[in-house]
Amino acid sequence: MFAIIGYAIVFGSVLGGFVIEGGAVGILVQPVEFLIICGAALGALIIGTPIKTIKAMIASIMNAIMKNGYSKADYMELFAMMFEMFSVMRKSGEMAMEKDVDDPANSEIFKKYPKFMANHAAKGMLLDSLRLVISGSANAEELDNLMDEEIATHEEEGKRPIEVLTKTADAMPGLGIVAAVLGVVIAMGVMDQGPEVLGHKIAVALVGTFIGILVSYAMLQPLCQKMELLLVEEEKYLQCIKSGVLAYLHGAAPIIAVEHARRGVFSTERPGAQELEDACRGKKE
Repeated sequence: MFAIIGYAIVFGSVLGGFVIEGGAVGILVQPVEFLIICGAALGALIIGTPIKTIKAMIASIMNAIMKNGYSKADYMELFAMMFEMFSVMRKSGEMAMEKDVDDPANSEIFKKYPKFMANHAAKGMLLDSLRLVISGSANAEELDNLMDEEIATHEEEGKRPIEVLTKTADAMPGLGIVAAVLGVVIAMGVMDQGPEVLGHKIAVALVGTFIGILVSYAMLQPLCQKMELLLVEEEKYLQCIKSGVLAYLHGAAPIIAVEHARRGVFSTERPGAQELEDACRGKKE
């Protein structure tokens, strides 16, 4: 949501400054220039990018616009769930979680934590890891390697849409120049119609350069930056799950296993140790 506020500030500042200096906003509204620049960018994107990556890019863009990463409350929910899960496994054995893992949608444990259940990457990694633990198919070292591989794959998948959008952003100023050159060519064809007509055509041509630069540096590149930061936060969230699961498998008590996960959270979202313990044990301050 803050991205929308940022875009409002960008356009308000640019257009406001333009109007203050006596510019007419109407001259900047050039549908043909938009068609040339955005159409060429879209065509180049389709030529060089698989459809699945384009779909992933659109999803990442919507996520970057509407979300702001993980909050302290998100981590508190994760840690409370991990504590409850580890406590059940410690008290009743790992097989006690088998039904919950096989049918998480109807699990009395997992249904308490809707934000985690909506996170497909985190839910998938945790449930797949627990299946191996319950079946005894993998030891702690093997599970460590498997989760590392899954996190690395998630990172690679997340980087692809960002790389595509970054290259598109880098191309926008050049495509703006293409539109401007075409506009100048048109302007040269009306030189015999007087300076007023010629000046208007040149102004329209320069709008193409303006659009290309603005879209690149004030719209797409900041979006790429936020997508990169969100990807880092997603990886950190997965790393916390990994740390907690491995700590439990190495014999740590549930609260200590969760503490291992807590230590990996960025300081801006990390809950205090006592705060976490009270939440996990159901205490009230």
